[in-house]
Amino acid sequence: MKLYYSTGACSLSPHIVLREAGVPVELVKVDLEKKTLSDGSNYLKINGKGFVPALEVANGQVLTEGPAVVQYIADQNPQANLAPKAGTLERYRLQEWLNFITSELHKGFSPLFSKTASADWKAGATASLKKHFGWLGQELEGKQYLMGDQFTVADAYLFTVLNWTRFVGLDLNEWPTLAHYHARVQARPKVQEALKAEGLT
Repeated sequence: MKLYYSTGACSLSPHIVLREAGVPVELVKVDLEKKTLSDGSNYLKINGKGFVPALEVANGQVLTEGPAVVQYIADQNPQANLAPKAGTLERYRLQEWLNFITSELHKGFSPLFSKTASADWKAGATASLKKHFGWLGQELEGKQYLMGDQFTVADAYLFTVLNWTRFVGLDLNEWPTLAHYHARVQARPKVQEALKAEGLT
């Protein structure tokens, strides 16, 4: 497999999941501004959307969109217990978390990274994220991870998104449960491997 990634971007989530699952992968770095790879080739020929992650699987097909990519990886090694069995209610709970993270949190950061977003738009986005963080803190009370005691692909995604708070002036210590959760995930050996591989430690 090949994972097309950009340092610290949402592609960190499947990068972590690949390591947690023990699935061998070749990392290919993408320049998201230029839409090129390190050899100068056009990334848009790999993924016409121009985003990361993109995962090239064994038969040469390319899978995109983080929530789909991480579930595919998890299903390559079910013994790693990174996703509940397909068809179970627990699997739909996992998808519920992935959808919340992608639609309400991930996209919620977009205005804060934008060079053209107005101050009012950024203020609104910040207020919305803070509201979601408050709710998340309550949901994580008494739990190790989003689905209980078992680390799943949803935790890799939430960890990745929470990492972005330090770049936009949000202090996770305002939500102690979230801050402790973030530190707990960050301490996992495979998470540390992924962070080091991307030069984030």
